[in-house]
Amino acid sequence: MSEANTCGILIRQIHNALEKRANSQLKADNLTYSQMSALVAIRNAPAKKLTFKGLEKCLSLAQSTTAGLIFRLEQKKLVLVSGDTEDKRIKYVEITALGEEFCNKAKQELEHTEKMLLENLSAVEKESLLTLLEKINHTAKKM
Repeated sequence: MSEANTCGILIRQIHNALEKRANSQLKADNLTYSQMSALVAIRNAPAKKLTFKGLEKCLSLAQSTTAGLIFRLEQKKLVLVSGDTEDKRIKYVEITALGEEFCNKAKQELEHTEKMLLENLSAVEKESLLTLLEKINHTAKKM
């Protein structure tokens, strides 16, 4: 493997290309890839609701970045923010019906992009790639 083609560099290049495509497609809806990632994380949470801290952890973002994301999503009426009734320090973010609509639309586009990305791989190669990526992801989470 040449120095220019290390696994990390290739993964980063693929990620950058996918993020660029997603941002381009989401631009029509006045959304960013980061905002959509937050919406998807909230939608996939139990009760479609997370604490700010939980979202921060899920997305591996700083508190200030997470707060900014939530603020922009709230302005677009894609999430609702509420406080904990017992502990005023805890804030929750919950996806709205409009936020759900955007997630469904983005999911369809993601499936289309993945199909295009993997179209030159056989079924066995796709399964092998997925297995290897899951192993790498599992190891990376422990680092």
